[in-house]
Amino acid sequence: MTEKLYYQDAYLKTFTARIVERLTHDDCPAVVLNRTAFYPTSGGQPNDQGRLGEALVVDVVERETDGAVIHVLSQVVPGDEVTGVVDWLRRFDLMQQHTGQHVLSQAFVHVADAETVGFHLTDDTLTIDLDRRDLSPAAVESAEDLANQIVFEDRPVLARFVTAAELAQMPLRKPPKVETDIRIVEVEGFDWSPCGGTHVARTGQIGLIKIVKLDRRSDALRVEFRCGQRALEDYRRKHQMITQVAGQLSVGYGELDQAIGRIQAEAKELHKKLSEAQDRILEYEVLELDAAAQDHGAFRLVACVWTDRDAVHLRMMAKKLASRQKTVVLLGSGGRQPMFVFARSADLTLDVVPLVRGSIERIGGKGGGGKPDFAQGGGPSAGQDQVRAAIEWTTHQLALNQPV
Repeated sequence: MTEKLYYQDAYLKTFTARIVERLTHDDCPAVVLNRTAFYPTSGGQPNDQGRLGEALVVDVVERETDGAVIHVLSQVVPGDEVTGVVDWLRRFDLMQQHTGQHVLSQAFVHVADAETVGFHLTDDTLTIDLDRRDLSPAAVESAEDLANQIVFEDRPVLARFVTAAELAQMPLRKPPKVETDIRIVEVEGFDWSPCGGTHVARTGQIGLIKIVKLDRRSDALRVEFRCGQRALEDYRRKHQMITQVAGQLSVGYGELDQAIGRIQAEAKELHKKLSEAQDRILEYEVLELDAAAQDHGAFRLVACVWTDRDAVHLRMMAKKLASRQKTVVLLGSGGRQPMFVFARSADLTLDVVPLVRGSIERIGGKGGGGKPDFAQGGGPSAGQDQVRAAIEWTTHQLALNQPV
């Protein structure tokens, strides 16, 4: 078994060791050392990174059969002795996040009797899942306040392996997952949890604990948060964004909510006026098209083609035009998303579904459907001229087969 120096001193950055085994792991060279300060992926905490000699340590895993720590490398390291250097910024970040998770999880127990049933830590995200999804914003804020109070008190964080007798005396937040070599991480007087991860020595080193997102799921509340340097970087990004937006709106950041409210109200009013104007324009277009309808004896034909006219607009026009008597409507739009919308008045028996399918086939597409009096469909990218040609072909078919 590899001697695990990270349990003796989580702040150890460099060490020397002897290579006791060489192997291949995931098609990469790998070694087992007699001792290591590199923490392997375990208990929800990602592995350490760094260097062994000139090789990058790209992954660290613990072998289940014998507890040996396997170091996966970017290249082969020569010799029998090697110097290891842990990526300290990464290690300390993970220590801040993991210890902060212990504190926040216990804070939710104290404030809301909410237990942590899931924990996820990566280089970018940190979340816990609580067994209560109904927590109020006030309860969440109280838990955050309590967690930061524990940080500000700078309490010692003690990590050690305990005996069965010692374990029996501890008010554990959760039961251990192993039966032997049980390691307890204690935030003095506040939290006792079985954990094999690396942690800061005092809560003050966690830095600020800030909840940034709540996701209410069917049976849990997912809490996303940041600790320490991550919390600072999150605040910095958001402060820059708020300052920039406030400057663009020529208001103080404390007035942003009011300014955005005014903009939303103005946008809503403008949208209403635009919609009313579009309705009036639509009515004028309908009147123009109706006046230009072609007389085919048994029916009147309205046919028109545009470029990049949206389907909603085509459907509205087709329905209005088809409300006239003895009227067949063939509307189309060319562009990246060509569309055909065909309709006929209720006093005709023509089935426009085959017509719209035939037009779609003329531009190389398939499909289209609806009801006998109203059908629509699209096809592959086609220009206005192609769509017009398809509708002209359909008009010719209508002339040959007069609807009644």
